[in-house]
Amino acid sequence: MNTIVIYIVASLLRILQFLFFARAIMSWFAQGSSSQIYELLCLVTEPIIQPFRSLLSRINALRSIPFDLAFLLAFLVLVALEQVLYML
Repeated sequence: MNTIVIYIVASLLRILQFLFFARAIMSWFAQGSSSQIYELLCLVTEPIIQPFRSLLSRINALRSIPFDLAFLLAFLVLVALEQVLYML
């Protein structure tokens, strides 16, 4: 039973990682960032990114970085959580 729960949660984390990756790729293209698929990706991933964004906005030195560090940090946390699950 415990193995099934770990597998399901790990699979959900893997799907979220894929959605993050798709959002990042689509944001590079002008046509992709105005599509309904991109809006759906933002709708799903933004609640995960927002806590990191609000945490990092408190650090003045990180406000002038030209890329979205909160996005990267949220993605890395998802990867780390998946690895922790596989170690259980």
